[in-house]
Amino acid sequence: MFYIVETEKFTLMRPQRGSNSRPLVYKTSALTTELWSLYCYVTDYPRFSNGAIAGDFHVFFYRPYCRHVDFRSLTLPAACTIMEVFAVLFSVGAKALTWLCVILFTAFLGYCFYIKYIHMKYDHIPGPPRDSFFLGHSPTFVRIMKKDGIVHNKFLEWAEIYGPVYRINILHYIILVVTCPEAIKEILMSPKYSKDQFLYKGLINLFGQRFLGNGLVTARDHELWYKQRRIMDPAFSSLYLRGLMGTFNERAEKLMEKLSEIADNNTEANMLQLVNCVTLDVIAKVAFGVDLDLLSNNSPFPKAIEVCLKGMVYQIRDSLFQFNPKNWPFINEVREACRLLRTTGAQWIHERKTSMQNGEDVPKDILTQIIKTAATEKNMTEEDEEFMLDNFVTFFIAGQETTANQLAFCIMELARHPEILDKVMKEVDDVIGMKQEISYDDLGKLIYLSQVLKETLRIYPTAPGTSRDIPGDMTIDGIHLPGGFICLFNSYATGRMEKFFKEPLKFDPDRFHPDSPKPYYCYFPFALGPRSCLGQNFAQMEAKVVMAKLLQRFDFSLVPGQTFDIQDTGTLRPKSGLLLKLYTWGRCDLVNRIS
Repeated sequence: MFYIVETEKFTLMRPQRGSNSRPLVYKTSALTTELWSLYCYVTDYPRFSNGAIAGDFHVFFYRPYCRHVDFRSLTLPAACTIMEVFAVLFSVGAKALTWLCVILFTAFLGYCFYIKYIHMKYDHIPGPPRDSFFLGHSPTFVRIMKKDGIVHNKFLEWAEIYGPVYRINILHYIILVVTCPEAIKEILMSPKYSKDQFLYKGLINLFGQRFLGNGLVTARDHELWYKQRRIMDPAFSSLYLRGLMGTFNERAEKLMEKLSEIADNNTEANMLQLVNCVTLDVIAKVAFGVDLDLLSNNSPFPKAIEVCLKGMVYQIRDSLFQFNPKNWPFINEVREACRLLRTTGAQWIHERKTSMQNGEDVPKDILTQIIKTAATEKNMTEEDEEFMLDNFVTFFIAGQETTANQLAFCIMELARHPEILDKVMKEVDDVIGMKQEISYDDLGKLIYLSQVLKETLRIYPTAPGTSRDIPGDMTIDGIHLPGGFICLFNSYATGRMEKFFKEPLKFDPDRFHPDSPKPYYCYFPFALGPRSCLGQNFAQMEAKVVMAKLLQRFDFSLVPGQTFDIQDTGTLRPKSGLLLKLYTWGRCDLVNRIS
């Protein structure tokens, strides 16, 4: 039995018995001719002079949809082997592979020309030399990350060398880092510039697993973002935040109890770990009505958040990270961490909705407020429900990670500057005294503590940058910038530049004294304009309550031998974890200390 794979018919005409005429073979395609000739060659079957095969034969035609056409009047005394079929397939496959290679080479060549065009279009803009034609400056960032360094220090260094606007190349993307206050104001304060696709896609999905999705932080479409912002705004109004003071006080008090145990046992306190626990406790309680009590219980959430943030950094800064097989176990770990956060959030949201539908008493927390507000929206879709989950994952991470890191850096700087510590302690004593419950009005009176927290964010912005897509041409500092680039604003760099802040590495809260001139669009730890952080008031209220209670109850000093280096995990945190020795004191001790 002989199988021929073909796409077009050919006709065999067999002569009448006894006739001297020869059978004719009409071939209707080059492929048919090639196959038929191959068969005759391999089997050495006798042929007529016109190329037809002598004798009676039986042929099966095998078509792609496996239908067999049987010419019953013909017989075939010989059969092809399976090798003949493979030979035919190899011949066809070789041709297809050749064409595929030609297409891929043409596409690669076209991509090379496109990258060259991009280079020519923007190379008039100052910038550091590229490490690679294809990868641009990406190898520089990878080297810094491998050495556990700070990428933002490189941004600061380049800003000092190349000026208020300089160029970075990564593949065919152009990123312009801008430190010019006028340009920062023009772009960030305007709603017409959307967040860029290249950098923020590392937040939407992590290695194919949905992470923050299209929530408030990552939504690029203005209408989509505005719809979500309108739903979320009531949950962060000043009136509603006043009602959260009880939760802030309760969770901060649990931290004080834990610190008292550590002080009584004369052991070291890892303050970064402890404030991470209390801030995650606060956001879980305030947003979801869930009591995690991480100061007493173990939970997979802190580790999951850390893994997700680390994965985010690698995905954004290392273009080839996911293609290295050595990284695949870590990538799977990142995906699992994303799934844990999202499935947990979905479960909590579902449980709360069910309770509300059943008429049960539910906590008056942010989750309840958002569900109620969302219910008033017309045309609420399943995608809107997914957006709600995106935002809760955002709050779960941002509401915990950034505030905890700010608290850790603040405590570190106060321990390094006893004179500032004494001054802020005196203010806390004057405003709070021995009260255990701190009120909303008390927070407004802690002016110097606010200055300390702001100065902390100037030197250590926990979320140190934001970016926008610029579709049209513009001019910055006299340099013409053709449209189609990404504009990156780095608050770590602007906060440490001499031209904006005198002695920028000196920790000086008086820079933010109410009578001092305000920084002109060079200080934006929570971004600026309509896309500024929705939860910044929430975060600063929480930070003030925790710091006020800490300063009210304890004196502290740094454990010798630890560094003051920064660890870059997407957000910035103290590298050593901030180890402290804690000392409790009574009212007389406190008065003697600050007098």
